[in-house]
Amino acid sequence: MTARVLVVDDILANVRLLEAKLTSEYFEVHTASNGLDAIEAIGSFNPDIILLDVMMPGIDGIEVCKRIKSNPETQHIPVIMVTALDQPEDRVQGLEAGADDFITKPVNDAALFCRLKSLVRLKMLIDELRGRDTSALLEGQDNPVNLAEVEKNANILIVDNRGIVAERIEESLSKLHNLVTLREPSEAVNLNLETEFDLVIVSLDLLDHDGLRLCSQLRSFEKTRQLPLLIVVDPEDGARLMRALDMGVNDYLHRPVDRMELRARVNTQIKRKRYTDRLRTNVARSMEMAVTDPLTGLYNRRHMDNQLEIQLANASVRGSPLSILTLDVDFFKPINDTHGHDVGDRVLKELARRLKEQIRTIDLCFRIGGEEFLILLPGTELQVGFTVAERLRRIIAATPFDVQASSGPLAITVSIGVAGYESAADTPEIFLKRADDALYKAKRSGRNRVVSEAA
Repeated sequence: MTARVLVVDDILANVRLLEAKLTSEYFEVHTASNGLDAIEAIGSFNPDIILLDVMMPGIDGIEVCKRIKSNPETQHIPVIMVTALDQPEDRVQGLEAGADDFITKPVNDAALFCRLKSLVRLKMLIDELRGRDTSALLEGQDNPVNLAEVEKNANILIVDNRGIVAERIEESLSKLHNLVTLREPSEAVNLNLETEFDLVIVSLDLLDHDGLRLCSQLRSFEKTRQLPLLIVVDPEDGARLMRALDMGVNDYLHRPVDRMELRARVNTQIKRKRYTDRLRTNVARSMEMAVTDPLTGLYNRRHMDNQLEIQLANASVRGSPLSILTLDVDFFKPINDTHGHDVGDRVLKELARRLKEQIRTIDLCFRIGGEEFLILLPGTELQVGFTVAERLRRIIAATPFDVQASSGPLAITVSIGVAGYESAADTPEIFLKRADDALYKAKRSGRNRVVSEAA
C-alpha cells in the first residue's frame, strides 16, 4: 500500500527522519516547515494523509488541524498529530481539533505504519464514495457530521468481563450514548450481527478469552467489517497492540483509561462511522436515481434497455419463456389539455401504483416515455402474458382515478401490446418492435384493449 503523505514539522531533522522512513516504505512524501506552508501544500500536493507536528511557531499544529477539518474540501483528509508531549490533555486537544490519530515522539516505526495504513485504507474508501456521490455533491450535502450530532445517542458495545474497564467507560459515556456492556465475550459477534452498533470497545485484558480473536472475528463478517473497533490495552502490551492495529482495529486506549481522551477518541470514531454511512446512503440514492423515473418511482428507459438485454440473454441461454407488455394511456393529451399537467402527473402516478400492485416481485415495470409504460414478465409464455395484460386493463378501467380533477374522478383506460420471446434471433429492438406493433393495433382497433403479436 502506498499513499501521498504530507509531513509538517519546523525541525528539519525530524522532517528528514520521517521522510526517510516513509520513502523506504514507498510512500510519496511532501514536506512543509510551518502551518501556512502546510495549508498551501494541501492544495497543490493533495495528500492522502497528513503527519502534523503540534509545536510549531506561528500557527501551531492544533490550529492547522482545525482549519483542515473545517474546510469542506479537506475535512476528509486524515490527520495524525505528532508531538514530543505525552500528556493526556495534549492528546485530547489534538483529537478535539479533529485529528484522526495521535503519535508521540520518538515515533515507533511499527505503530506509525500500522496507523498510516489503517487511515489510508479509510481515506481510499471515502474517496471512492465521494467520487460516486453525485447526488450529495449536487445538493450541497457533502459536509461532515457536526459535533452536536456526534456527541449523543450512538449505540456502543463494551466487551469486558472483568468489569474495571466497563465501569470507567460507563461513568464517562452513559449520559452521552446508549451503552450495552457484554460480560460474555463469546456472545459479541452474534449480538453485533443482530444489532446495529456504531462502535465496539474491547478490553484485551479478558478472562479466559482472546480479545484479539474477537476483533478478528468481527472483521471477518461483512456486516461488522467496517464497524469501528476501539481496544483498551496495557501500555506494556506493545506486541498485541501492533497485531490489533495490523488486523484493522481502528484505535486504542492505554490503561488506565483517561476519561477526556476516551470521549475524544469515541467521538472521532463515531464521526467517521456516521460520515461513511451517510456517504454510502448517498451513493445508494444516486444509483437508485440513475435507474428510476422521478415522477412514478418506476424504473426508467435507461434501465429498461439494460434489463431487456439481460432478460433476453437469460431466455436464450436457459430456454425459458419471456413476455413483454407495452402499455399506453388512452387519450392522455386531452387530459393534460383539459385538466392541466398536475392532474396528468397524478394520473401517471396512480397508474404506476396500480401496475406495481398487480405484478409479481420478479416482474419489472418501467416508464419509458410520457404516458408509455413497459412490463417485462420473466418465465411467462405469450398466452399467459396476454392474460396478465387483460387483467391489468380491466383493473385500470374498473375504478376511476381520483386525481383532484375539477370534474371529479376520471375514467382512465389503457391499450396494451403483448409480445413473447421466440428465438435467439430476438434482439431487444426486434422484440420491442413486435410489442409496439401490437400496441398500435390495439390503438387503431378502438383503444381500451389488449392485442397480442399473434393476433
